Amino acid sequence: MMLLWRRSLAARFLMLVLLALALSQAITFLISWDERGQALHAAAKGEFVSRTSSLALLLDTTPPSLRPDILNVSGTAYTRFWTSDDGPSNPLAWQQEAFTQLAKPLPGIAGKYAAYMNGQASSAVDAADPSVPPRMLDLSGNGRPFSRPAKFLYMDAAPNGMGLSVRLNDSTWLNAAYAKAMPNAFWTTQSAISLALTALILSAIAIFGAQAIARPLRRLANAAELFGRGEAVPRLPESGPDDIRQTAEAFNRMQERLQRFVEDRTRMLAAISHDLRTPLTSLRLRAEFVQDHELQEKMLKTIEEIQTMTEAALAFAREDAAVEATRTVDLSALVGSLCDDLAELGQNVTVSDGPKVLYRCRPDSLRRAIRNLVENAVRYGEQAKVSLVSSADSLDIVVEDAGPGIPQGDMEQVFAPFFRLEQSRNRETGGVGLGLSIARAIARHHGGDIVLENRNEGLRALIRLPLIDMAKQLAPASMPETKPPTGLRSRNRPAIGTPALPRHN
Repeated sequence: MMLLWRRSLAARFLMLVLLALALSQAITFLISWDERGQALHAAAKGEFVSRTSSLALLLDTTPPSLRPDILNVSGTAYTRFWTSDDGPSNPLAWQQEAFTQLAKPLPGIAGKYAAYMNGQASSAVDAADPSVPPRMLDLSGNGRPFSRPAKFLYMDAAPNGMGLSVRLNDSTWLNAAYAKAMPNAFWTTQSAISLALTALILSAIAIFGAQAIARPLRRLANAAELFGRGEAVPRLPESGPDDIRQTAEAFNRMQERLQRFVEDRTRMLAAISHDLRTPLTSLRLRAEFVQDHELQEKMLKTIEEIQTMTEAALAFAREDAAVEATRTVDLSALVGSLCDDLAELGQNVTVSDGPKVLYRCRPDSLRRAIRNLVENAVRYGEQAKVSLVSSADSLDIVVEDAGPGIPQGDMEQVFAPFFRLEQSRNRETGGVGLGLSIARAIARHHGGDIVLENRNEGLRALIRLPLIDMAKQLAPASMPETKPPTGLRSRNRPAIGTPALPRHN
């Protein structure tokens, strides 16, 4: 339940609606329950007084010999009638007599109905406390229900107990006792069905409303995830309530502004590249006329270094633009073919075979990032061991070498453009210092990052890529595939896959 509350907006909205329903039902019950009890008691009292008054009129007009039969047939499951010579002068004694009468079974009734009729009043008497005296009220006089002497008694000792004594024309008293346990259970079958139907209807409405809210949010989250991974995202539909529509409009505006910013920067850098070629060509031509060969060689090397750094900087900026289309590839095959290419060039590269892994990426860019890490490992660590490791939420491309590692204080600095641990500025020993910068830019465009870790002997570099759904990334088990022997092996077979890309280190 708590997991649904944390992870599902629809479940949270539904739980809140059901909680509101339960609270409203409880408040309604607390407000109306006392009024209901009072209304039932008033109705029972009115019926009891009316029935006793009618019976008194009947007894006044019938011979005394018929009174016992009339009293017997007038009794109900929770009412008894009898006559006495005196009225209720002693209320406690009268109440005791009333309990005795209520406990007597009704005559002339047999079968299941008799058990029901005879058990109603007696069950109320069993729950009574005889020591509690009744409260007596005079009902005779002007403006009162009876013109003859009449006494009404509230028998608080029994559930909803009440009594009435009315003097007849022959000076005897008609006594009536009533005791009925009112149903006070709130959770009845009818109330359960009513609450269940109400909850079902409200749940359907809540689910519909929550889905209407959650669907645009999921669409926005998916679009933001794809956009963060550098993919082309179509405009979100700008429809629905104001809040949702304004959120979609804001996302679309943000996407357009970022794309426009990248395009403007790319155009600016392309213009700079075009403008720089002319003066560099002019300098190279002028250097050809220099008579001093040593000076001429130094000038040409400087011009070449400037041109190389300019092209590397432009390549780094173009990588930020991320114009390559995203598609699903076999990442194991991509890594393996890259290692084949480098092994054919004579580099000490080994790769650990693994299962086929499908991943949605920009393969040329990712291949470039992996190549930069592998070539750095070979240059500074003499060898590169490459493997593909998957976890619950990420897919790691691991490159390990046997070099001296990187000082802990420079772990972040090495990603800065043009930063080199090797200070000679010799391209043969250290490149121009953009390899890790480009690799990290590519990894981050895929929603991941690059992590560097020093080992006991060498450095471990990981391209950590996010896995949104592992089930969508792994190849189906039914797809035929040929697995090579497990373990490390040198890549000496013919190269497959995309051609090798220029390297920037």
